[in-house]
Amino acid sequence: MPDTILDVQGLETIFKTPDGTIHAVNGVSFGLKEGETLGVVGESGCGKSVTMLSVLGLIPNPPGKVIAGSAKFAGRDLLKMSNDEIRQVRGAQISMIFQDPMTSLNPVLTIGRQLEEPLMLHLGMTKKQASDRAAELLSMVGIPNAKDRLKDYPHQYSGGMRQRVMIAMALSCNPQILIADEPTTALDVTIQAQIMDLVKRLRQELGMAVIWITHDLGVVAGLAQRVIVMYGGFIIEEALVNELYANPTHPYTIGLLGSLPRLDAKERTRLYSIEGLPPVLYQKPKACPFAPRCKWAMERCWKENPALEPVAPEHRVACWVDTKTGRPRS
Repeated sequence: MPDTILDVQGLETIFKTPDGTIHAVNGVSFGLKEGETLGVVGESGCGKSVTMLSVLGLIPNPPGKVIAGSAKFAGRDLLKMSNDEIRQVRGAQISMIFQDPMTSLNPVLTIGRQLEEPLMLHLGMTKKQASDRAAELLSMVGIPNAKDRLKDYPHQYSGGMRQRVMIAMALSCNPQILIADEPTTALDVTIQAQIMDLVKRLRQELGMAVIWITHDLGVVAGLAQRVIVMYGGFIIEEALVNELYANPTHPYTIGLLGSLPRLDAKERTRLYSIEGLPPVLYQKPKACPFAPRCKWAMERCWKENPALEPVAPEHRVACWVDTKTGRPRS
């Protein structure tokens, strides 16, 4: 059984705005095992990215602040580290690929300069060693004529190639964990497939653990071993990927899966849409945050927020209703 490499417990993050305090992440707890790929899914604004940015100490303060929780990595709490200490972890042991490759690279520095910097900073390489390693990394992520392309600037690369550069940069110091924050959002479908295949291959070769953040459950199916579903700053369902697709239990997960076109459908069926809007989190929800949009909602859902409870081996859900019967969960 692989060891847990990252253990997050009770994470809470807020943002202070002129209109009030937004409770973006509300007591999130999860673990990541060595070498596994964990999918984190949910619609925009549900807290996926903020959770991972909080773990890495990348929430801008002000307006944001982590107010509770712990994130244990290699026996140390990332949330209690000083700026200098967490800087030694970021990039070297835990790397992150950000959402938009168009804006993640510095437009006035060459690709080579941007790849070499973390190698010299974290691994103490000389300029020559870092340059050789940077060319190796570009070759590894499938960029031809790597040595010559180090002299180019970001605008000379296509969107897909820029995302490959971001992956090369994230992998440069052989991290134990790679966090990919919707890395294929701005790319066309064929490039998306190439990037996903690349990450899968590199995970197998390097043995690192991956957290893949997305709003697309179709992407997760071919990539992750385990999935957590977030809504309103909470984890509302967690399961092994096959179990989640075969037996979705939370009304929100059922809605997400129902909104996906299916290639194996025997007859035409209308795609499901989830009525209503996501919650505005100016106050921490005391009731189930999904109740206003849920067709199964009953009286208890409007008064009390359910905790994550096991419903099958390695399958937990936060819901008062048994969605198969429509009755209260016993």
